[in-house]
Amino acid sequence: MEKLVMMFGNAYKNRRVLVTGHTGFKGSWLALWLQMLGAKATGISLPPATSPNHWDLLGLDVESFHIDIRNEGLLRQKIVEVKPEIVFHLAAQPLVRRSYLQPLETWATNVMGTANVLDSCRQVEGLTAIVVVTTDKCYENKEWVWGYRENDPLGGHDPYSASKGGSELVAASYRQSFFNTSSSPLLATARAGNVIGGGDWSEDRLIPDLVRSVEAGKSLEIRSPKATRPWQHVLECLSGYLILGQQLLEGNKACADAWNFGPDREGNRQVEQVLSVLKADWPSVEWICSDTPQPHEAQLLHLDSGKAREKLFWRPVWTFDEGVAATAEWYRAWLDRGDMVSLNQLQGYIRHAKERGLSWAGDVAS
Repeated sequence: MEKLVMMFGNAYKNRRVLVTGHTGFKGSWLALWLQMLGAKATGISLPPATSPNHWDLLGLDVESFHIDIRNEGLLRQKIVEVKPEIVFHLAAQPLVRRSYLQPLETWATNVMGTANVLDSCRQVEGLTAIVVVTTDKCYENKEWVWGYRENDPLGGHDPYSASKGGSELVAASYRQSFFNTSSSPLLATARAGNVIGGGDWSEDRLIPDLVRSVEAGKSLEIRSPKATRPWQHVLECLSGYLILGQQLLEGNKACADAWNFGPDREGNRQVEQVLSVLKADWPSVEWICSDTPQPHEAQLLHLDSGKAREKLFWRPVWTFDEGVAATAEWYRAWLDRGDMVSLNQLQGYIRHAKERGLSWAGDVAS
């Protein structure tokens, strides 16, 4: 395959990189990208939660350990053994509706799990950078039309959202209390929007539920057709995480902070609008609207990513329509032909980033 040189300033080449949650949707795409960058990646996660799953389909040559981040002793032992130079912490209980069914698991994983990871990092010599990934739902959502900025109050109605606000507070506390000397790792948090893309089979998420309905030849029952979210392809937020990690590895202390990585305003769409665009690329998609009472979920949420644009020179590569088209292409390739096109899509995304003038994309050489 073609070599992509100087991407992210070659910051990850031969680096020891630890990814927690690497068997999940975002984590598996990040592991694929890190392998392309020449990183020496290690993953800590629970086994994949679904079958099929993106991690197993990728078949990456990444050292992988199945450890629950709530197991503080085992987690600490492995992190110290791995000796990472940078940690991307993505492991979490990531589902709003599941958090209503299992609130204690959600709080224990997202808050204490994050604390366990960060406390283990205190014991690692040579650790330079930590990126803790949370969510756009960590904000106290007043359902106003303005995008939330990094200094807006944290909160959350449901256990998932509130626990992610809690993980932000844990990260801020560790940064101020323990990672506050000239020799300490630089710690940042990253908040992304509603992420779509191929390889997600999670329960109670729009696109995976839709894929299952197409497989079954049924119409998908939609809970909140008018709910508005900041939709973005998974590669968009991952490019932000990698830019942020690069800056931390290079010692940019100003980047040890909270960051939003959300779509342009045109990415803020209602659920039924997402489905309409998806159907244009995937005619077999069908849905109906449910009138069954549902647990509370916010109806309106926007992110303001101006800080990342101005200070990290990050911005989305794909338009909303392009991200949805890539998602439809991935699932159609898998369902119709059994093809797994993740690497091709990642390469295409990077080419588009370079064509559109994003400096992180580097130069392409054969």
